[in-house]
Amino acid sequence: MTHYFIIPGLGNSGPDHWQTHFENSGDSFHRIQQIEWDAPDCEDWLNGIEAALAGYDLAEVVLIAHSLGCATVAHWAQRFHKKIKGALLVAPSDIEQPVYSFPSTGFTPIPLDRIGFKTVVVASSNDEWVSMERALFFAEQWGSELVNIGDAGHINAVSGYGVWPAGLELLKKLG
Repeated sequence: MTHYFIIPGLGNSGPDHWQTHFENSGDSFHRIQQIEWDAPDCEDWLNGIEAALAGYDLAEVVLIAHSLGCATVAHWAQRFHKKIKGALLVAPSDIEQPVYSFPSTGFTPIPLDRIGFKTVVVASSNDEWVSMERALFFAEQWGSELVNIGDAGHINAVSGYGVWPAGLELLKKLG
């Protein structure tokens, strides 16, 4: 049985966010809680992933990341070199750009190593936190399939992505 681990971005994902709807859709979805959501430390977030996955068969684990969570998955893959079933990386924030002025520690530079498991990057053509060119660059570097869903903003509740059946369908690409 596949276990899905949700990795929200900065500030966590609120009640109307698609990640929360995924979490509430079945017992196989688990949100990884972090110590600090608003001024995150990469080391803490990496340790949060490690702790959450302890005891699970990694061959049956899929990570579902949004925004800063995507960079966290890239860091986790680079640090731990573990093989999981896959990861859905939605709206990866380009935290190296000046527009990203939120307090965070240790997330830059964004790892550009090939990720050692199957990944799908989902991007929007009008995301204020990452250009399509940078999303494509990340996908190419990480060895990910890129899915462009058009003008979808930051693919969050504010841009209309609460219940997101197409997102659940994208999970099927990961096995």
